[in-house]
Amino acid sequence: MTRILIADRTHPILEERLRQAGFDVRVEADHDYHSLIHAAEGYDALVVRSKVIVDRAFIDACPSLRCIGRVGAGMETIDVAYAEEKGIRCLNSPEGNRDAVGEHTVGLLLALLNNIARADAEVRHGHWRREANRGHELQSLTVGIIGFGNMGRAFAQRLQGFGCRILYYDKYLEHLDNPELLEKAERVSLETLQARADVVSFHVPLTDETRHYLDTDFIKTMHNPFYLLNTSRGAVVDTEALADGLESGKVLGAALDVLEYENMQADSLADIPEPLQRLMESPRTVLTPHVAGWTVESKYKLAAVLADKIIKTLNFNPRTTE
Repeated sequence: MTRILIADRTHPILEERLRQAGFDVRVEADHDYHSLIHAAEGYDALVVRSKVIVDRAFIDACPSLRCIGRVGAGMETIDVAYAEEKGIRCLNSPEGNRDAVGEHTVGLLLALLNNIARADAEVRHGHWRREANRGHELQSLTVGIIGFGNMGRAFAQRLQGFGCRILYYDKYLEHLDNPELLEKAERVSLETLQARADVVSFHVPLTDETRHYLDTDFIKTMHNPFYLLNTSRGAVVDTEALADGLESGKVLGAALDVLEYENMQADSLADIPEPLQRLMESPRTVLTPHVAGWTVESKYKLAAVLADKIIKTLNFNPRTTE
């Protein structure tokens, strides 16, 4: 019987669907790197989130694996190229939380444009500053989206009702599925996006190519002062460059659901890296704790989508016996 190890906490629909498909499923959510290598021996498929790095040594130690599933979108914790070289299919489920990310990104943008977080804090402290919190209408702006996969498209779909101009740049996009759903979005070069956008929103995976995508040079290349949104991965943005941009006024505001220093364990502000502290102290930032794709609905959909992909993959790639 095909054996699957689920090595993190996820919605029970994942285990339920895999069992219904006839697989032998085991759930063990508290492994570290070394214990998971030992536990995964002899399994056909492994399901992880982002707690454990699945690198070459891990893959070599588990030769029986035919499939690695990631509950979520980002695959930076898995050496996908090496796994596929070994005949292991790598799967993720960005379809499961794209709607949540699209909605959250719109919420971050509206909060930024209308000073909602700052105004809320001021009112709670007895300050009633109407003129100082005068906002901007989204329909008057041009929004540039970098990365037009599941998340970027979901954001663009929700922007269309606001009447703003939508530009997108994606170096690797070959064609756009269902273009009629995104008829108001215009594909442009990166140079054109930087020349026209008032808002830049990142929706790219974290790779060597995208690490510090937004840096000092990127900010200087932007023609207009702009608002920044990042709901992709924290290291896509160079925190120090962003802090400098905010202080110079070239970056009008930043709304970040992800942070470059996200994995730190800080007990006080003194333990926080200086560039991040500058962001936290800025009145022109809105910060959320990596929850853009973290809804009740997406928890179910992420698991359900991945279950369907695993079932299809394993059924069409049966174990070969000698």
